[in-house]
Amino acid sequence: MTDLELVRAFEDASLSGELFDHTAHVRVGWWYVTHHSIDEAIERFSASLRGFAAAQGAAEKYHQTMTVAWLLIIAERVADSEGLAWPAFAARHLDLLTNRPSILSHYYSVEMLQSSRARQTFMLPDRLPSPPGWRDRSGGTLA
Repeated sequence: MTDLELVRAFEDASLSGELFDHTAHVRVGWWYVTHHSIDEAIERFSASLRGFAAAQGAAEKYHQTMTVAWLLIIAERVADSEGLAWPAFAARHLDLLTNRPSILSHYYSVEMLQSSRARQTFMLPDRLPSPPGWRDRSGGTLA
């Protein structure tokens, strides 16, 4: 399946839930980040992920902090490896493809990620400082 075919199947929720594993999440996030500004990538990916989760009967699984944090980390990696197609990007950043433990565990405690507040709104990391370049919506640097 091409990148665009995967993204379209994700967006129209025709993709099987079994096929939308962790690697597919990262791949689709990578596509959004490489085709849109970070703000637009977050907005579009988040809306599509909510729709996909609802279509799968799992709307409650959507997690705002995890979604935004993943996209910001992917964007940081894309900036360091611009122009790489998905296979080369994935090969260079294998740590992004490891689901358990997730790279988010370096930045967030289990308690934070399990909180309803983090599920509903983006929360800054409570473990390590925010990665360089994370910015708030007004353009100010978060770290």
